Amino acid sequence: MKGLGYICDHLHLPEHSNIAKESHHTPSHMDHIDPSLNIFFRVDDFKVGKTLPIWFASKDNPSTGSPPLLSREEADAIPFSTKQLPHLLDLFSFPKDSEQAKAMENTLKQCEKKPMQGETKSCLTSLESMLDFVRSVFGSHTHLKVLTTKFDKGRVVPLQNYTISEEPKAIYAPRILGCHRMPYPYAVFVCHTQESDNRLVELSLVGENGDRIKAPGICHMDTSGWDSDHIAFRLIKVKPRESPVCHVIPEDNLVWLPLH
Repeated sequence: MKGLGYICDHLHLPEHSNIAKESHHTPSHMDHIDPSLNIFFRVDDFKVGKTLPIWFASKDNPSTGSPPLLSREEADAIPFSTKQLPHLLDLFSFPKDSEQAKAMENTLKQCEKKPMQGETKSCLTSLESMLDFVRSVFGSHTHLKVLTTKFDKGRVVPLQNYTISEEPKAIYAPRILGCHRMPYPYAVFVCHTQESDNRLVELSLVGENGDRIKAPGICHMDTSGWDSDHIAFRLIKVKPRESPVCHVIPEDNLVWLPLH
C-alpha cells in the first residue's frame, strides 16, 4: 500500500466539479446553470430524430478528467465525513472557501443524507466496496451486467447537440442500480436503487461534429418521493413530483442490472 502522504499528494479535484448536478436544490440564478446539467429530459424526448443538448465530460481535458480509483485499503485510511472536513481540507491542501472545498462538502452531505422511502443507497470509495454493495443488492450468486456510456473516439466538445439516430432500445431489468460519480479528490460513487417504475433504454447518439455515442438512459416514472426542489423539474419545466424525469447516464457513471 502506498503511504497516505503519497496518495494525498497525487490527488486532485477537477476544476469543473459539477457541484450543482449533485445538489437537490435549484440555483438562485437559472441563467448561470452548470452546463453539465444538460442530462435531464422528458419521456417524449427519447425518440428517434430528436435533437438534444447533452453534456459529456471530456477525458482529454485534465480539468474535467476522472479522479483516481483507490483500493479499499487506501480509501479506508482516509476519513470520510463532514465532521472531518477541516482535517480533509488540510490533508488535500484546499482553502476552506475554495470551489474544491464546496464540492467536497456537498459530496459528504449527499453521502450522509438519509435514503428516500423505498431507496437503498450507499456511498462507495473503492471498487471492492462497490462490488460488495452490488452483491448485497442483487445477491452474491446473481450474474450481473454493467452499462456505461461508450464513445467511438476521444472527445473535445463537452456540450453539443446530439440527434437520436435509432429507435431507443428498451432494456428490461427487474431492478436497476445506478452508481454516480461524485466530485471528490478521488473516485467516490453514490450507488442507489429504488423500488419504483424505472425504464432503461440504450440511446444511439450522433453529435453535430460527427461523434457517435452509445449511452444508457433512464426514465424515472414515479417522482412522487423526490425533493420538490430537485433541479430536474425546473430544467425540463414539469410539475414537481407529478411528472417522469429521464436522464442520460453521464461519463464515468455505471448502471448495474441482473442478466436474464
